[in-house]
Amino acid sequence: MTRWQMSPAGHRLKPRSLAFPEDTPVSLRNIFQVEREADTLVLTALVNLSELEYDETVTQEVYELLTDETITNLVLDFHKTDYFGSTALGFFVRLWKKTQMRGGRMAFCHVSPHELEILHITRLDEFWTICSSRAEALQVVKA
Repeated sequence: MTRWQMSPAGHRLKPRSLAFPEDTPVSLRNIFQVEREADTLVLTALVNLSELEYDETVTQEVYELLTDETITNLVLDFHKTDYFGSTALGFFVRLWKKTQMRGGRMAFCHVSPHELEILHITRLDEFWTICSSRAEALQVVKA
C-alpha cells in the first residue's frame, strides 16, 4: 500500500507516509488513515464519524485526493469505529457518485453491527458491498 504525504495546505505531494503539521486543526490526519493499492484508495476511519467528531474540511481533503484520475475504486474500512452519522452518510454518497463517474466501485469493510444497522435503515446497504475484511473488499472493487 502507498500512503500520500500531504503539504501543510492539505495537498497530496508524493506517495509516502502521511505527514501533517502539528498545528493542523481537526483534519484528515485525525479522521482517516489514507492508503493506496494500485487504482484503489483505502480510507480507514480512525474515529467514529459523528457530527461532533467529524469536520467537513475532511471531505474537501479527501476530494483533493480524488483529483488523481488514476484512482477508480474506493474501500472504506471501519475496523476502528462503531458509528457514523448523517453527515458521514452524505459524504459516502458523494464518494460513491465520484467513484461511479470513473467507472469504479466502492466497498465497505469491518462494519460494526451498529454501522450495519445504520446502512440497513437508510437502505444504503443496497448500493454498496459490505465485506468482512479489507482483502475481500479489495477483491470486490477490482472484480
